[in-house]
Amino acid sequence: MAACPRLRALLRTTALSDIPSSSQTQSQTDTTSTDDAVETAYVSTLPGVLGTLDVGIARLESVLLAGGVLLMAVNTIANVVGRYVFQSSLFFSEELNRILIIVITFAGISYAARQGRHIRMSAIYDALPGRARKGLMIVIALVTAGFMFLLCWYSAQYLLTQAGRGRVLPALQIPVWTTLIIVPVGFFMTGLQYLLTAIKNIISRDIYLSTVVLEGYEEDEMEV
Repeated sequence: MAACPRLRALLRTTALSDIPSSSQTQSQTDTTSTDDAVETAYVSTLPGVLGTLDVGIARLESVLLAGGVLLMAVNTIANVVGRYVFQSSLFFSEELNRILIIVITFAGISYAARQGRHIRMSAIYDALPGRARKGLMIVIALVTAGFMFLLCWYSAQYLLTQAGRGRVLPALQIPVWTTLIIVPVGFFMTGLQYLLTAIKNIISRDIYLSTVVLEGYEEDEMEV
C-alpha cells in the first residue's frame, strides 16, 4: 500500500514529461500538424532586438499575403460579376491582379524561408554528423542571406531605372516602378530571415532550418 502513492507520482511525472511544451519548435517533417493547427499570433524564439525584428517581418508577411490573396479574390469575383451580369468588365482588373501576384510571390519567399519550405538539396548534408551539419547549416544560411541581399540591391537598381523611364500602367495610370517596390522588399526580408536562421543556429544547441523549424525526422516517421 505504501508503494501506491509512489506509483501514482511516478505515473503522473511520466505523463507530464510526455506532453510537449507549447513553446516547442515544430519539426520540419511534421507538416500535417503544422497545416492543421489553429493559427495563432507568431512568437519569436530569438532574444531581444532580434526577436522584435523577427516578429515585425512575420507581421509584414501576414499583411501582404493575406491582403494580396483577399484583394485578388474580391477583384476577380467583381470582374466576373460585372462581365456576366452587367456586361461590363472592370477595366483595371487584369493589371491589379498582375500587381497582386508580384506582391504575393515576393512576400511568399520570405514566408517560405521562415517555415523552412524552400527546396533543399540535402544528400551531402544528411550524410554528415550533427556538429558538421550544424556548421554547414550556418554556412548555407549565411550564403543564402548574402545572395538575397545581392538580389535586393540589383532589384533596387532596376527599380530606379524604371522610375527614371516614367512609364505608367495603361489602365490604372500609376507609375510602373511603384508596382515593383515589393521585389527588393521581399528579397530583403528573405535575406533577413536567413540571417536570423544563422544566428539561431549559432546561439542554440539544436539545428534549425529556420528560426522556428527544427531539422530532422521524428522517431516514428519513415522517409519515403
